[in-house]
Amino acid sequence: MTVRIAPSILSANFTRLGDDVREAVQAGVEMIHVDVMDGHFVPNITVGPLVVEALKPLAKELGFLLDVHLMIEHPERYIDDFIRAGADLLTVHVETCPHLHRVIQQIHAGGVKAGVTLNPATPLTTLEEILADVDLVLIMSVNPGFGGQSYIPRSTLKIANLKHMLNEHGLSQVEIEADGGISPTTAGEVVKAGATILVAGSAVFNSKASISDNIKALELAIAQVKV
Repeated sequence: MTVRIAPSILSANFTRLGDDVREAVQAGVEMIHVDVMDGHFVPNITVGPLVVEALKPLAKELGFLLDVHLMIEHPERYIDDFIRAGADLLTVHVETCPHLHRVIQQIHAGGVKAGVTLNPATPLTTLEEILADVDLVLIMSVNPGFGGQSYIPRSTLKIANLKHMLNEHGLSQVEIEADGGISPTTAGEVVKAGATILVAGSAVFNSKASISDNIKALELAIAQVKV
């Protein structure tokens, strides 16, 4: 599979969000990652459906996907709102969904791709009964809640083990997304382990270099990997 970078707007400048997203897409990215936090499941509050709705016209204009990551309790209450707002992919956490299969069905019923997420301490065994029903598995490589955190090294093995699990079940079409601490330093090992979507926030949206140059640096790190 092609490896894609999904810049997270969590680290963007919200006074010029549209411009930041436009610059990232013009640099070649095909997905924009929207981190939704509720202050309950994670210790931070971010955005809701209105921000997704505001980005949707730009997504239609420029042709990128809105990858929405719900770090919230009771996500089933808000899934339809995010679908109406324009999400192309919705990801929910295993830890928040006692009726996970039903939630995945709800997402698919809305015509949207469905993903499932694991926090760093949540084992891969929690996925065994749902893998065949999802389009994507997101591995958190930091503890969710805040941008700019350091990559948890053990995440690489977790991604590799997930890749092996998918291959064993004949589910190689299920994508693996890595989220947290992704930078030119860590991107290579994550891709080599099997990730095909890399969420990058502070590595893309920072004042050290232009958004375009930051994306090029990530792409260079990815291109050097021999999978």
